[in-house]
Amino acid sequence: MRKNGKEKESSSRAKENQFKDFQQNIGIHFDNEKLLKQAFTHSSYVNEHRRKPYEDNERLEFLGDAVLELTVSQFLYKKYPMMSEGELTKLRAAIVCEPSLVSFANELSFGKYILLGKGEEMTGGRERPALLADVFEAFIGALYLEKGIGTVIEFLEKVVFPKVNAGAFSHVMDFKSQLQELIQRDGTGVIEYRVLQEIGPAHNKEFVSRVSLNGEELGTGTGKSKKEAEQHAAQMALGILKGKTTM
Repeated sequence: MRKNGKEKESSSRAKENQFKDFQQNIGIHFDNEKLLKQAFTHSSYVNEHRRKPYEDNERLEFLGDAVLELTVSQFLYKKYPMMSEGELTKLRAAIVCEPSLVSFANELSFGKYILLGKGEEMTGGRERPALLADVFEAFIGALYLEKGIGTVIEFLEKVVFPKVNAGAFSHVMDFKSQLQELIQRDGTGVIEYRVLQEIGPAHNKEFVSRVSLNGEELGTGTGKSKKEAEQHAAQMALGILKGKTTM
């Protein structure tokens, strides 16, 4: 059943309002709202609206991917001066991979703003991980073109970087190597790890480990394995030692 003129006008007005709401929610205003809409326009929508000059988000996705790589790289480079190139690359890959981008997009309810063709809508495209990740990258590309890299960084400081700071990606970070490197560089002594406790039944143990320098405790950590507990202890020790060096 085709929509009449009033229904089309109402639908168009609803789309306009939803993008105004979106800008209000993220606290960023686009002077070029067409660019913002393009970031959320899937190719299936363009294919069904050939009479109107809609553009899909694929080119913006290409640009946003590069902007994300640069801004995340800069953040990690400054935050982790002890990390090797290989470790930085591994951590960046975990932050900009599809599952992470999907979680960032879902946090801001990107799915409800996507302009989809009817077929894509009916097959659940609005929740499809690859589509959501693409939209997040496209939005970053649009934001870069509209406001510049400074605003992109400000946006990531609210949405992405706090998760890195909170340890959401610590599973791909080798804190023990960083701690060893820091101690060797300063030539301050010998690091030793020791399991303090094993809590719980054999099938669901939790380990508590301590890391010490020349017999003095630097940090403790817990984990489902000795290795994980040691990594968390090293992470705490790094925070303490770096705090001392900046005082």
